[in-house]
Amino acid sequence: MEYEINTWLADIKQAIIEINQFLPDKKNFLEFQKDIKTKRAIERNIEIIGEAVNRIIKLKPDLQISHARKIIDTRNRISHGYDSVSDDIIWSIVIRDLSKLEEEVDSLLR
Repeated sequence: MEYEINTWLADIKQAIIEINQFLPDKKNFLEFQKDIKTKRAIERNIEIIGEAVNRIIKLKPDLQISHARKIIDTRNRISHGYDSVSDDIIWSIVIRDLSKLEEEVDSLLR
């Protein structure tokens, strides 16, 4: 695989690791909503993930990343529509979707 793609995949992996580190062991949505620093740190890492996926798809459109378009759209929403970012959506991504993305990235990096 191309060097750039591996670099971007590694960026996605690092962003996922950081998101998981930011979350407390006991994942509690109400606590998440109150913790502005954690919310912003997670949003920033989701932006990084979305930008990396965007670059990968532009360079290699046939590379399979589940929900690539949704990931990119979420990045754009955070970056450009920051006032309309829903805590519920961010939480849902973190709790339900990141582990699958991490598995895919790990597989692509092998």
